[in-house]
Amino acid sequence: MAIWILVLFFVFGILGMPIGFLLGVVSIIGFLLMGEPLYLSMLSTKFFSAMNSYVFLALPLFLLAGDIMNKIGLTGKIVSFSNLFFGRLRGGLAQVNIVTSIIFGGISGSAVSDTVALGTIFIPAMEKEGYDRDFSTAVTAASSIIAPIIPPSIIMVIYGGIMGVSVAGLFAAGLIPGLLIGVALMIIPRIISGKRGYPKHKIPFTLGKAFTETRKASAALLMPIIILGGILGGICTPTEAAALAVAYALILGLIVYRN
Repeated sequence: MAIWILVLFFVFGILGMPIGFLLGVVSIIGFLLMGEPLYLSMLSTKFFSAMNSYVFLALPLFLLAGDIMNKIGLTGKIVSFSNLFFGRLRGGLAQVNIVTSIIFGGISGSAVSDTVALGTIFIPAMEKEGYDRDFSTAVTAASSIIAPIIPPSIIMVIYGGIMGVSVAGLFAAGLIPGLLIGVALMIIPRIISGKRGYPKHKIPFTLGKAFTETRKASAALLMPIIILGGILGGICTPTEAAALAVAYALILGLIVYRN
């Protein structure tokens, strides 16, 4: 029986069945081959008990908060803010891509959301300025891995909920490593950009311009502070912090920016 299950696993895998469906289908077939249909009746109970967690409510809420922030145009303000401070480095747009990923990752907590939101902005813009497509795509994909590490991280919420570990403790543990990864990612494009002669933005830096760009991006920059401050300060749980993030994003879109 075990051999048949293994054969089915490889056959369905070669046929291209998604891994989630592959595991489920092979498991159900295995139960049927064992002649224990009682196991099948336990599946729904197991599925429900595994997902019946208050902490898991934070997952869609963090994703929703990030999506709302993107829809109301705050992603562009983060890009302008990052560009002023880091765009003048060699390979400036690549550096801005990474810094924006750090900030946006502190809102959505998802690498996929990070890639979708920023990839459509940075990859065409970098190609237009003379960056190779493979380099632009690689920088965008590599910088998106910061999102699952720097809080609020979707992966940390899942791990904490399943294993009974403090999500606030996981968030606190991921902050410094996430920032260090961001710094390391900025060093590598700087070296590559110097070798390939990629451009840098000659943006005049003044205190007035710095104040203006910081003020425009302040609403987005406050989001991670609200989330982390509430959780680490013991004011709210991760789920409540995610709900606050959604409420904050809705207030910005409906009342402040009205877009």
